[in-house]
Amino acid sequence: MSYPYQIKSFEAYQEAYKKSISDPESFWGEIASHFTWRKKWDTVLEWNFKEPKVEWFKGGKLNITENCLDRHLETRGNHPAIIWEPNAADESHRILTYKKLHEKVCQFAHVLINNGVQKGDRVCIYMGMIPELAISVLACARIGAIHSVVFGGFSAQSIADRLEDAQATFIVTCDGAYRGAKDIPLKSVIDDALIGNKTVKRVIVATRTRTPVSMIKGRDVWWEDEMKQVEEKGITFIEAAEMDAEDPLFILYTSGSTGKPKGVVHSVAGYMVYTNYTFVNVFQYQPGQVHFCTADIGWITGHSYIVYGPLSAGATSLLFEGVPTWPDAGRFWDIIDKYCVNILYTAPTAIRSLMGFGLGPLQGKDLSSLKVLGTVGEPINEEAWHWYDEHVGKKKCPIVDTWWQTETGGCLISNLAGITPAKPGWATLPMPGLEMVLVDENGKEIIQQGDEIISGNLCIKSPWPSILRTTYGDHERCRTNYFATYENMYFTGDGAMKNKDGFFRITGRVDDVLNVSGHRIGTAEVENAINMHAGVVESAVVGYPHDIKGQGIYAYIIYQGSHAQDTHGTGDLVRKDILQTVTRIIGAIAKPDKIQFVSGLPKTRSGKIMRRILRKIAEGETENLGDTSTLLDPGVVDEIKKGRL
Repeated sequence: MSYPYQIKSFEAYQEAYKKSISDPESFWGEIASHFTWRKKWDTVLEWNFKEPKVEWFKGGKLNITENCLDRHLETRGNHPAIIWEPNAADESHRILTYKKLHEKVCQFAHVLINNGVQKGDRVCIYMGMIPELAISVLACARIGAIHSVVFGGFSAQSIADRLEDAQATFIVTCDGAYRGAKDIPLKSVIDDALIGNKTVKRVIVATRTRTPVSMIKGRDVWWEDEMKQVEEKGITFIEAAEMDAEDPLFILYTSGSTGKPKGVVHSVAGYMVYTNYTFVNVFQYQPGQVHFCTADIGWITGHSYIVYGPLSAGATSLLFEGVPTWPDAGRFWDIIDKYCVNILYTAPTAIRSLMGFGLGPLQGKDLSSLKVLGTVGEPINEEAWHWYDEHVGKKKCPIVDTWWQTETGGCLISNLAGITPAKPGWATLPMPGLEMVLVDENGKEIIQQGDEIISGNLCIKSPWPSILRTTYGDHERCRTNYFATYENMYFTGDGAMKNKDGFFRITGRVDDVLNVSGHRIGTAEVENAINMHAGVVESAVVGYPHDIKGQGIYAYIIYQGSHAQDTHGTGDLVRKDILQTVTRIIGAIAKPDKIQFVSGLPKTRSGKIMRRILRKIAEGETENLGDTSTLLDPGVVDEIKKGRL
């Protein structure tokens, strides 16, 4: 594989950027010409942000799996596509070459068809981090079914909501999953999610943990049995479905500022071109290198930089089932040495967590194979950046600090490894094709004067190929969420600073969304879950600085119930009950870190909760709360300050 569009110098970046803004059609058209198309597009780009309607490579026909698999078979057929490292270090790993992965994907595509899956059907995938997860995703794309992967940490209720929203008719899952010292009973969670479900016709279950599971006749089938039938017929190939450039590839649910998760829809062609382009440029990928992205495929990072980006580039992608701290905090470093990993892409939360174990776990680890380090999910603090640089990269590896979102499909702001400058704590420069601006509350662009650092709300003026196309089944929600706040702009929901060099630094969410361990969680969603607990009258949730997670969840709760006091009078039992409720409704990922019981919440006379005040109290800024005289009951603020945890 060669990448004619790989940027090799800072000057080349500046040139590419200039061209991408002045003539996006010819810029992206040239890059797209290096992929396999069944039919070339009629127009590169048609768009408006009013409706919004964005169409890239309109009229083009292709299949993304032909670009991720088939086109590599001749030259890279025997090269590793996926290296799988299991949760337990003493279990044997698996390597799937491009040829083997292609064969497995084709076979599982047959299994899907045998079980009634058709082009356009929604398939929910709820699995641990095993090769079968990547195979399932690609098999759906092969036949034109729309995959919707749900992270293995979500609860039955969360899955039920997603199944209903997507009107999914098929599920692929496992008996269970391993994650560190935990066994997660995936199939039984799916069984709970399916109580009362009327749409799901078939559940395909892969064996992983050999946990006893209930298999319902006529609905549930074993992955291995289904694959065996296909293998016995000697089938190793299936023709890839011809897809329109703008056909949906997948739905991925993300949390927003309202209680209901929204299904972000990405389309085939634009997403493929952009994830490949950013993969080879941000990480400066060279053929033969081993790329280790530590994310879960249940999140967008796993979709884009474990599966589609690397495989479309003919890369070797490392898939890890476990967690960085199990069986000890040296696990990442062991994996890097074992497979001579060249690129490590992980989250600041993981880095901060590993910093907490000191330098012991790094002793005796070689790590000399590393060429590039990356971070994703949240802004990285300078202390963690320097630790990563010094102790993992040995000051020899550029660190790419990537900023992007589920909705954007791929990295939007990042330095390019060793090509464009890095600055600790700053995501730096936008990728070619991205017209980034900072605006004030009224949507007026903030213009830089001289050397000043400006700050505002981060918006984008024109589309890039992997921008979301809609929110599934509710286009109006897509419009109001991203395109209605500021006219003719995509609003990211993040605040940012920009310095004289044009570098951006993300300062965090400006809406009611938290970024916990690199995962977005809407405050409304957590409040809804808390409010469902018997005895809770009302709640308000805010973020506060957390040493490991970046942001923690602080909940203020008005509680009336006979269980309010346990024997010690502390309310700890109720806290545990509430946490259990949140886990049941959303998943453990959304559990509040602190719960403060209050008699009232600071509200305006119109009944709006003043989260700004609650946020400041949670952050410990109790002296500078601003004007509280407009509140319905200013006295409640003093009570909340006194009870701060």
